[in-house]
Amino acid sequence: MMKFLVMMIFMMLLCLKKNMFWMVQNMLIMMILLFMNLSLNIMTFCNLSYMLGCDLISYGLILLSIWISFLMIMASENLLKGNFYTNFFLFNILLLLLLLYLTFSMMNLFLFYLFFEGSLIPTLMLIIGWGYQPERIQAGLYLLFYTLFASLPLLLGIFYIYSEMDCMLMYFLKFYDYNFVFLYICLILAFLVKMPMYFVHLWLPKAHVEAPISGSMILAAIMLKLGGYGLLRVLITLQKIGVKMNFIWVIISLIGGFYISLKCFCQIDMKSLIAYSSVCHMSIMIGGIMTMNYWGFMGSYILMISHGLCSSGMFCLSNINYERLSSRSLFMNKGLMNFMPSLSLWWFLMLSSNMAAPPSLNLVGEISLINSLISWSWLTMIMLVMISFFSAGYSLYLYSYTQHGSYNLGIYSFYTGVSREYLMLMLHWLPLNMLILKIDYSMIWF
Repeated sequence: MMKFLVMMIFMMLLCLKKNMFWMVQNMLIMMILLFMNLSLNIMTFCNLSYMLGCDLISYGLILLSIWISFLMIMASENLLKGNFYTNFFLFNILLLLLLLYLTFSMMNLFLFYLFFEGSLIPTLMLIIGWGYQPERIQAGLYLLFYTLFASLPLLLGIFYIYSEMDCMLMYFLKFYDYNFVFLYICLILAFLVKMPMYFVHLWLPKAHVEAPISGSMILAAIMLKLGGYGLLRVLITLQKIGVKMNFIWVIISLIGGFYISLKCFCQIDMKSLIAYSSVCHMSIMIGGIMTMNYWGFMGSYILMISHGLCSSGMFCLSNINYERLSSRSLFMNKGLMNFMPSLSLWWFLMLSSNMAAPPSLNLVGEISLINSLISWSWLTMIMLVMISFFSAGYSLYLYSYTQHGSYNLGIYSFYTGVSREYLMLMLHWLPLNMLILKIDYSMIWF
């Protein structure tokens, strides 16, 4: 694990030279290939070095982080054309990747907390430095304060565990089972805000709307997954109290997910709609994790990977439209099938994956989560039916609204997609739909 850390640190030095935009991207491809070549023990922690190690959950999420970082650079070619602080942008992405890599591979709880919080800073710099509107400052503050406010109790909870156990390694958490309400709330709150759960979700649509494309991609694909990853790690030590208290979060999530999926129909900004759909997916995921059964844990892990690829791909699509029309409003983006029929196919493919159509990974994840929730209580079926139905509804609404209809006459000065964009969309869609062939890796762990 240490070799990848060193590789990332040395890649940062490339940012000091000029014209290194595509070079950094090529290095990231090489890193993905090397990382895929790691020997992986599915059942337990492996590749140990210093405080670093990975099991299957970490492995999948680290691979996703490197993959998305490589696609972020590909999506941000406009910065290179305008020469808009390109080197600093690359440095920012590599710093963020380094922090995410350390977050997912840390075995020490305190260091995990440190990097979990640290990854907020480069994201904030991305939003404030390369965002579109003056409101990005407010969005950055929302992001910062929501996350920091909920994270202080987590730090106190980690210190309490250390005083009890004299050890902070995640591997040993399974030997303890705390039945303590305050500790439970302290440890769990930060991750629920990060996911985000309904009631504390307001920072997400704001941050997405103001962020540049690279910021939106990393926010949707990786930053939301930090919460799920943290919950999967921490709930092992909170089983007794979890059995008593988890129903609260399941109820909030499912009712919130249903409400948010209705809210998606009211959005006129494409990015905002995709951001709200993320909140809706995460709500099912919180419900699945909180049931604390095998199906729930597996389903949430699979949905993390699939939602990362799918949501990121949809933000790329909305950005391709934005670069051409200079607007993300659904009133302006109409009748696009007449202008870019090939892009229309990609909209369809991404949105069909978003509504969990086969053969996407989303389908496996959602079936598994629905199984876990219904086995926990059959009453959850009512909300799950609603969420599934409306999730297909807003996906089709977004597709039909943007691709069909009478087009705006101002978009005659239009050019079709370039090969870089189609490659970028292909690299989102292909793993999302091909990984289902190796689903046994995700389904057989613990």
